[in-house]
Amino acid sequence: MDVSLHSHLTQVLPIEDISQVGHARRTAQKLAEQAGFDEADCGRVALVTTELASNILKHAHSGELHVRVLPGDVCGDASAAVPGVEIIAIDRGKGFDVQNCMADGFSSRGTQGIGLGSILRQAQVFDVHSDARGSALLARFFPRKSVVKDLRMGITQQSLHDDPACGDVWEVAVKGQQVAIMMIDGLGHGPEAEEAGMAGARVFMQNPFADPGVLLEDLHFDMRGSRGGAVALALFDGASGKLRFIGIGNIGATLIGDDKTRGIPSHPGIVGLQYRKIPPMDYADCTGQLLIMFSDGLQSRWNLRDYPGLMYRHPAIIAAVLHRDYCRGRDDVTVLVMALETLDD
Repeated sequence: MDVSLHSHLTQVLPIEDISQVGHARRTAQKLAEQAGFDEADCGRVALVTTELASNILKHAHSGELHVRVLPGDVCGDASAAVPGVEIIAIDRGKGFDVQNCMADGFSSRGTQGIGLGSILRQAQVFDVHSDARGSALLARFFPRKSVVKDLRMGITQQSLHDDPACGDVWEVAVKGQQVAIMMIDGLGHGPEAEEAGMAGARVFMQNPFADPGVLLEDLHFDMRGSRGGAVALALFDGASGKLRFIGIGNIGATLIGDDKTRGIPSHPGIVGLQYRKIPPMDYADCTGQLLIMFSDGLQSRWNLRDYPGLMYRHPAIIAAVLHRDYCRGRDDVTVLVMALETLDD
């Protein structure tokens, strides 16, 4: 799987009233049309969006839909990239029994009980987490005629006060067994912070699989004259299971495995202005673990193990739940969750 993913804001659609269900359906359907879906595939997206939004109102009274376009890779033909559509329903309701609700005919509210079973049949990728803090449901769609590999990565990126300019910038590149990740938090927020982040992103995209220490120096050179920002670079080699990481500033990073959690430190400084040169750090035996990276718009005092079973859910579910419960609400915020695993070519 060879693919490049570029920074873009997550659309957040509040669901607090029945009138917002139609708006959410039209928004998601328009995204599908823009992604090149045919009429039948757009209909699948519209149907599931309606189900998810309606379920929020029925069971949690209010919540949000997070929607975005995501790239895909057709198996056997890396030149024929197919975009998809991702929809995540997130709420703070009382939760539900996932196993029971997956069966057609089961309903906790006296309805026909066809919602979750219908979503499972319509979406190529489906996952759900529910506990006493609320629920999150993921549906990913690609054209039915395509056979697409799902990249087990989740990301949510939102700007302060829904500003069209976001000072958080991220990039992900996958080539063979390697995954390269960049996250930048431009100093402050707004257009000038975004300009600083994009200056670094342009350098990263030229050679994303370079050694992170060398790449950081290149970012520093090209970010001079801007506000500068915090930068984190990660390079995972699926063949060896090794992660190489370097971070300057307030980008948080954590490795989570079945039996342990490892915090990954960043160092003081501002890339583009001044920082002390340091070598990257290597982490062995990372295959099968989760890498979570986040800007300082997210609080750092969270523990994934406080959510029973969440660490085994799709990374997109994890990113959405962390954003729901730990967003500070006074800065741009980005949460990226990647399952580090051996990738098929």
